[in-house]
Amino acid sequence: MSSIWNNRISVSIFGEASGPAIGVTIDNLPSGEYIDSEELAKFMARRYPAVGGYPADPHENIVPHIMSGVYNDRTTGTPLCAFIQNIPTDEPENDNLDKLARPGHADYTGAVRYRGFNDVRSSGHFSDKLTAPLCFAGAICGQILERRGIYAGAHILQLHNIKDNPYDPVNITRDGVKSVRIKDFPVINDRKGWMMQEDIEKAKTAGESLGGVIECAAVNVPAGIGSPLFDGLQNTIAQLIFGIPGVTGLEFGAGFMAARMLGSQNNDDFVVDEHGHVVTRTNNHGGILGGISSGMPVTVRAAFRPSPFVAKSQNAVDMKNMTEESFSDVSGHVPCTVPAAVPCVEAAVNIALLSHMIDYPNFC
Repeated sequence: MSSIWNNRISVSIFGEASGPAIGVTIDNLPSGEYIDSEELAKFMARRYPAVGGYPADPHENIVPHIMSGVYNDRTTGTPLCAFIQNIPTDEPENDNLDKLARPGHADYTGAVRYRGFNDVRSSGHFSDKLTAPLCFAGAICGQILERRGIYAGAHILQLHNIKDNPYDPVNITRDGVKSVRIKDFPVINDRKGWMMQEDIEKAKTAGESLGGVIECAAVNVPAGIGSPLFDGLQNTIAQLIFGIPGVTGLEFGAGFMAARMLGSQNNDDFVVDEHGHVVTRTNNHGGILGGISSGMPVTVRAAFRPSPFVAKSQNAVDMKNMTEESFSDVSGHVPCTVPAAVPCVEAAVNIALLSHMIDYPNFC
């Protein structure tokens, strides 16, 4: 199992969903960076939005405990290690989980990969609880980036069949990014947000679950970060976002829409703006050309499947007895994980950007 991501900075995630704690170690961060603990707590709290149907986990503390790498609120340059203590529970575990292959879950694939020795409690290492350490790392990286004027923010672009207004790929600003981040339900068009919340409630009542699309934009990213082939900015962002449970697709800029365009339509004309900077009139390339940032806003969209935790009866397999049986997640039903995944996508983009920005002249 690879729980270590290493690309100039390294992010190592540890722990199990029902173990004593989960956490992260971040190495090669620049020293002397001020870490605002209140802002960290706010970022982490976004994983359990006040509205949107995602249940808060009573057995997890939201605020991580920093064990090393920060002294007097400043990074020391040594590995920053933080853990989140899982509050013990006396709730009985399902005795069948160690042998049941549930639809939509990684029970079967995990059992095959780890020969049946993997921790199945609360989905173990496959749980979306492991996005908490990722969010912490992304929140740290975000604070470092913002002191250099680089801001990333995400919103729910689509939930089921309801679509929010997209970011303006050319004119999105720092204030535009920040205004969505502070909302209880992260959408641009609040009316669409109300409709999405109503749809989640309907799914909850019906025992169903919903998926969606999260859009993230990063503004003031300078031109020239990233490399072609295997070290492109897109590659780095994609690798981190696909570490978030439930992600099924990813696109940058115009994305799959580009396949329906002519070349002259998809190409973004270069111009010189009123400040004497080279920019493009449009941003179908999503701020990245040849794996390298162009100076335009970086725009990325991630598609999330519906949560596998549905309250309807579905077919499962008892892997020990090789028999079929019905199964439903009535007690663990989650109608929608998309609102809680918004800060996770934002965190992944922050980590990717910082990993490339460290090489940028005069950054540190």
